[in-house]
Amino acid sequence: MKGYSLLIVDDEAQMRELISMYAEREGYRCTEAEDGQQALELLAKRTFDVIILDVMMPKLDGLSFCKKVRETSDIPIIFVTARGGEVDRVTGLKIGADDYLVKPFSPRELLARIEALLRRVRPSTVVSEELERYGALEIDTKGHEARINGTELSLTLKEFDLLTCLARHPGQVLDRERLLEMVWGYDYYGNARTVDTHVKTLRMKLGEHAGLIQTVWGVGYKFEVTA
Repeated sequence: MKGYSLLIVDDEAQMRELISMYAEREGYRCTEAEDGQQALELLAKRTFDVIILDVMMPKLDGLSFCKKVRETSDIPIIFVTARGGEVDRVTGLKIGADDYLVKPFSPRELLARIEALLRRVRPSTVVSEELERYGALEIDTKGHEARINGTELSLTLKEFDLLTCLARHPGQVLDRERLLEMVWGYDYYGNARTVDTHVKTLRMKLGEHAGLIQTVWGVGYKFEVTA
């Protein structure tokens, strides 16, 4: 399932990180949102192959989000929620969910359900965007290129991967250890300050758009989309 993109929508950061960790090990590209409103904003900019969705969230809950998505899209949706009653499951499926998994759950079971769902819907409805836009930044995943206002950035492989990783988690603080795992891999034993070095170089190459990557002192970094 390498290359398929998942949108993980849950107000619990630990749950998002757990799902992302297991999914990325299997080659999925993961983007996280902490509520339905943020997820809608992401969907307005790009498409995803599967949405993993919690029910109880602030601003815009999972059921309302699912209804809005179904007005315009048939993208596969899997509810992952603590609400496991029969009425809850039936309601979720009736408003448009393709599957329903109750917390606590096995990450491996979730991945198996995602894979089974993709087998059912591809190739007719699964179309991943190869071009991702985040304000002035444009990322071409197929060509492995990044551009600012149409001008290509000269990036190394790791710089490209790091920039892409940050951009896919807008507004979310990612600490150095997690960035190392996501970009360099779980078998990397180098110093976490490697991230700082790459961020410094990335900012230099981004020039006047260096502010896309924000430092959260004592924690890590976050990506802030600008116009």
